[in-house]
Amino acid sequence: MLRAGLITLTTVFAAGALAQSYPSRPIRIVVPFPPGGGVDIVARTVGEKLGARLGQSVVIDNRPGAGATLGTAIAAKATPDGYTLLVAPVIGLAIAQRYYRKLDYDLARDLAPITKIGFGTVVAVVPPSLNVRTVKELIALARAKPGQLIYASSGTGGLIHLTGELFKQSAGIEFVHVPYKGTAQLLPDLLDARVHLTIDSLPAHLPHIKAGRLRALGVARKTRSPQLPDVPTMSEAGVKDFESYTDYALYAPANTPRGIVERINREAMPILQLADVRAKLDVIGIEVAGTTPEALQKEVTDELAKWAKVMTDANIKQE
Repeated sequence: MLRAGLITLTTVFAAGALAQSYPSRPIRIVVPFPPGGGVDIVARTVGEKLGARLGQSVVIDNRPGAGATLGTAIAAKATPDGYTLLVAPVIGLAIAQRYYRKLDYDLARDLAPITKIGFGTVVAVVPPSLNVRTVKELIALARAKPGQLIYASSGTGGLIHLTGELFKQSAGIEFVHVPYKGTAQLLPDLLDARVHLTIDSLPAHLPHIKAGRLRALGVARKTRSPQLPDVPTMSEAGVKDFESYTDYALYAPANTPRGIVERINREAMPILQLADVRAKLDVIGIEVAGTTPEALQKEVTDELAKWAKVMTDANIKQE
């Protein structure tokens, strides 16, 4: 008993000393996506400011692959000392956790949430030639022509695919899912009405919506988007509590000393309020958030349960 108590006290004091001296060397932020995308831009924008506040350089380490699980596993297995962090989605990782049969990590067990950084709007869009102007009209058309409408996604098992499945389940409709390799690949077919619908991240579609080449029916968020103030939320449009979004969060490996997690959270909060940070992220359609570690942990738990149910109900499994 005495020895166990001494070991516990030694561990606590060591963690406290580590937190007090942190950081004493450069910090790595793993990004499980290629350079140039939304997650990468968020990581670089926040990482630069975080490094300045902590007095150390921050290095971005892009590790794309396997639906963001490759880089996430690298971060999850890193030494929990605050010198390896991860910028990655909540929803995307929650979906991957339930979709892939074998992962080298467990989202709930192996990562320590630090803060939600921000989120992006997901929007339901159709070509104008479909002749529907509201979500209710779209649902009515799908019910009149079951299995005839084609839903395009950026890949099987990803956020956009699962958002479509959630829409099917919430609205009680059927349509055909056609996966593409990405939004850039599905856009030409959507613009030419060879596919009839997607519920996708807003930025790639916004210029076409503004030009009238695509029609936005609803945004999958709690409140209307500042970029599309006249477009109702999906809940306002009749699909209650329908939410899906791209998101960006900061994590550390599990067992990172609590003092370090709290320090990074404390430094991140004012960064997310800086006008230049908000302006840079607004250009790519990202609204800043900023949460406690506890709030982010609850979100992780909730999203794991939500998307597991969607996949179970749709019988979606890794191919």
